Amino acid sequence: MFARGQEGADRRHMTSRLYWISTGAVLAAGLGLILADPSPLVDVRNGLFDLYQRAAPRPYDPEAPVKVVDIDDASLARDGQWPWPRAKLAALVERLAEKGAAAVAFDVTFSEPDRLDPATLAELLPAEVRASVVGALAGQESSDALFARALGTLPSVLGAVLTGSGTEAALPAKWGIAAAGDDPLAFLPRFPAVVAPLPALAQAAAGIGVLNWLPDRDQVVRRVPLLLGLGNEVVPSLAAEALRVAQGASTYVVLSSNASGEQAFGASTGIVAVKIGAVEARTDAQGEVRVRFSPSDPRRFVPAHAVLDGTADRAALEGRIILVGTSAAGLKDTRATPLDAAVAGVEIQAQLIEHLVAGANLVRPDWARGAELVLAAALGLLLALALPRVPPLVAGLGGLALVAGLGAASFLAFTRLDLLIDPLAPGATALAVYLVGVFALYREEQRQKKWVRSVFGRFVSPNVVSKLAADPSRLVLGGETRQITILFCDLRDFTTLSETMDAQALTRFMHAYLTPMTEVVLAHGGTIDKYIGDAIMAFWNAPLDDPHHARNATLCALAMSARLDALNVEWRVQAEREGRPYHPVRCGIGLATGPCCVGNLGSDQRLEYSCLGDDVNLASRIEGATKGLRTDILVSQATRDAAPGLAFLEADELTLKGKTKASRLHLVAGDAAFAGSPGFEALARRHGALVDALDRGDAGQARLLADDLRQTAPARLTRFYGLCLERAAATVAAAQD
Repeated sequence: MFARGQEGADRRHMTSRLYWISTGAVLAAGLGLILADPSPLVDVRNGLFDLYQRAAPRPYDPEAPVKVVDIDDASLARDGQWPWPRAKLAALVERLAEKGAAAVAFDVTFSEPDRLDPATLAELLPAEVRASVVGALAGQESSDALFARALGTLPSVLGAVLTGSGTEAALPAKWGIAAAGDDPLAFLPRFPAVVAPLPALAQAAAGIGVLNWLPDRDQVVRRVPLLLGLGNEVVPSLAAEALRVAQGASTYVVLSSNASGEQAFGASTGIVAVKIGAVEARTDAQGEVRVRFSPSDPRRFVPAHAVLDGTADRAALEGRIILVGTSAAGLKDTRATPLDAAVAGVEIQAQLIEHLVAGANLVRPDWARGAELVLAAALGLLLALALPRVPPLVAGLGGLALVAGLGAASFLAFTRLDLLIDPLAPGATALAVYLVGVFALYREEQRQKKWVRSVFGRFVSPNVVSKLAADPSRLVLGGETRQITILFCDLRDFTTLSETMDAQALTRFMHAYLTPMTEVVLAHGGTIDKYIGDAIMAFWNAPLDDPHHARNATLCALAMSARLDALNVEWRVQAEREGRPYHPVRCGIGLATGPCCVGNLGSDQRLEYSCLGDDVNLASRIEGATKGLRTDILVSQATRDAAPGLAFLEADELTLKGKTKASRLHLVAGDAAFAGSPGFEALARRHGALVDALDRGDAGQARLLADDLRQTAPARLTRFYGLCLERAAATVAAAQD
């Protein structure tokens, strides 16, 4: 029943520290991951937001002010393979102007002269016919000139591509940039060079927009840039230019951190919004728009061949922004979106314009990560606080409900407010805290149960051990003052007995004696404190509450006495069988009840679950008094008062060794059944008469009563009444002398 160092008295505090350290470490790690925002976490978050888009996509509006003129496979089959002659593209622009298009934007880069221009083709002819063909073409406009003239008939936008290498680092100035707040160029992805349209085409076009995509690691296009950096200049994307040109606007207004009305507390956090004419687009810090996609819809497209041959419906083109691009598979201008594995790149530009014109503002706000940090910390701390106080299943269900509510709130923020708030990071952090906390508590519980069983397994009954293991909190290890009943049991004449045995025989005898006596103590709910040679010390009402501790301890004393009587019979039979003499073994049992300090007591090197108090000493002295009073069981007045219903008889009032006040002691005549019998009633009446005669000094009457009681009282009391008889007879003899 010993523990080393603080592993006993401070075990609950130690395990509590282990629990908080483990859950705190997991919570800190989760918060650190959210703060660091590594690429795998970004991928998971993007996957969740893609699910949101698939669950609630933006519905396609056929009345949206943008259409795609698609150079599809059917158009290539009818009008020839790509690239088409610039003259054919000029005809396309002219047909669009005739149909009343508001603007046209080409998702194509015209950076080289037309290879299909008649003059260029003539140079490839054999020398004998080249001169005549070139002469016949003299004075005719080139296809690039035709295309440039057609671009001037309609507000038009051409595409350019920013590159990481090259020499050209400028585009013709077609737009103005007005910045409010921090310089937007500091936040934009920047490129040193550009592949630009031919100067003549660029001069004729009303705008030039870059075609660059910035897909995520999985190559899915979720964000489309409105602005990018080219050297030291800010340049717009194709969709932004198409929207500007169609509105007749001249300038982009860029709102960045620390602009009026945008509180960044002095920090340069990025671009906030871009105003294009009457359209204001909320962006992320890098000037990108996260598009709320709609499913690909054939109504968004008008085949290029239908425009060229005049069969296209005027209502589909009139007053709209026309994006010219290709969906033909062989041209490989396809991209993946959250809704589709492969869509034409030009359709993404069209969907961006639809998104902006519809007023959608799907954003992941700059405060999102801070909110997720707070949510993760709150959920993790809440679960960590709840787990030790409620059953794990209840805490798990509660945490699951909170995480589900967080997910529902995140989806509602997406559908109702166009906000992207990640519930996975806080939810995963809370789940990790829960799992580690449950595991830590389980390990704690198992360790406590193992410790309880190892400490108390041999000293209390299995039933008590099971209760303590099930609820170690019922065990106060630091020491507490409580009312207990203490029992001391000691063999009579043990020294003489031990002299007749060698060491091995004495060991076998003590084992044969202590084992059954310990079984009796444990069976009556007692706690074995220690063995002191041949003596047993036990107590009741600790570590578990026992409201009937005095009664149970007294019944245990009776049972121990009866068990020793049975052992004497067994040992006598064995001695007769072995042909050796046998002397009966007797014991004395003392009981006292009172307040004592109970708990893990001792030193830093060795702790013992024991008790200290004046009544411990009293029980030991009462046990010593059994020898002088020639009885096997004596109890204190407090024990007798705390165990009503048992058969007690007053023994004597003695000043015990080490005590200054006399203690009233009582015999134990039997259990409750005997206490309620007529036999005990008669015994108690005659015993009372004996005590009265002794108090009055009537030695003659006392001798007669003691002699009668010696012959008729239960066997355990005959020696006591024999002592009374001897004392009374000696008093009578002294009086006669």
